[in-house]
Amino acid sequence: MNIYELNDYKDITTSQDAVLVLGYFDGLHLGHKALFDRAKIIAKEDNLDVTVLTFNASPRLALSRYSPDLLCQLTSPELRYDKFAAYGVDNLYLTDFTSSFAKLSSDAFLNLFVKPLRAKAIVVGFDYRFGHDRKSASDLAQQFDGEVVIVPEVTDKGEKISSTRIRHLLETGQVKEANRLLGYDFQTSGLVVHGDARGRTIGFPTANLIPQDRVLLPQYGVYVTDAIVRGKRYRSMTSIGKNITFGGTELRLEVNIFDFNSDIYGEHIDVIWLEKIRDMVNFSSMKALTTQLHQDKSFSLKL
Repeated sequence: MNIYELNDYKDITTSQDAVLVLGYFDGLHLGHKALFDRAKIIAKEDNLDVTVLTFNASPRLALSRYSPDLLCQLTSPELRYDKFAAYGVDNLYLTDFTSSFAKLSSDAFLNLFVKPLRAKAIVVGFDYRFGHDRKSASDLAQQFDGEVVIVPEVTDKGEKISSTRIRHLLETGQVKEANRLLGYDFQTSGLVVHGDARGRTIGFPTANLIPQDRVLLPQYGVYVTDAIVRGKRYRSMTSIGKNITFGGTELRLEVNIFDFNSDIYGEHIDVIWLEKIRDMVNFSSMKALTTQLHQDKSFSLKL
């Protein structure tokens, strides 16, 4: 897959006709996958590239009052690129959603971006909007001189599969359900740093992780996870939250990696979130904490 960063529409250069998929695609969940499945069919039938034009970050950053959650995405840029490639994308064009971009009319967007990308067909979701005049997907079908495929709402259990729904699941600790709607396992990448080293004293050494990407973190608690270390996947359990048993006030992300006994300070690892075990608990004694950790590990190994 080719990846192109656009500072301006003038940066667009291509010699291949394409089926163009438009949207933001936070998380690239199963609802988004339906668009790429349709695009691949068109591309194969008409000998076209599958091309995507999307944004590096949420358009809401340029349109709404700032809040930190607007920076948090469902996937790291690297994983997002991997998913685009897995979904059959040949060319990925990335641009920033700026005030200038937001001022473009729907006609200007089509003339400045869509036509230079040599789009012979366009695939969008049913709720797609474009231009400062907020034209709809059906308007696009009237304005664009080519085929426009509008993919209908993709639902699960009677409810739309959406990034908002998946975010809510993660924020309430329902990572297993979030993974099902994503179509793959949610993950966090980070750098291993020194912590308090208490885990070693009770037989549960942990890798203390500083997240290195702007990815949403799940609800505080203890989870069954897998850890990818040096390219190998290990079963693990991970706690996220404030270490209230020891009076902690700072957010901690601590990974107990099973069957692993090496120092990995300064290394990057990935945490794959699989299922929540329990909430964070303020234990009355070290013995109570240790007993619970053994139960957590037993649960993790059975999953």
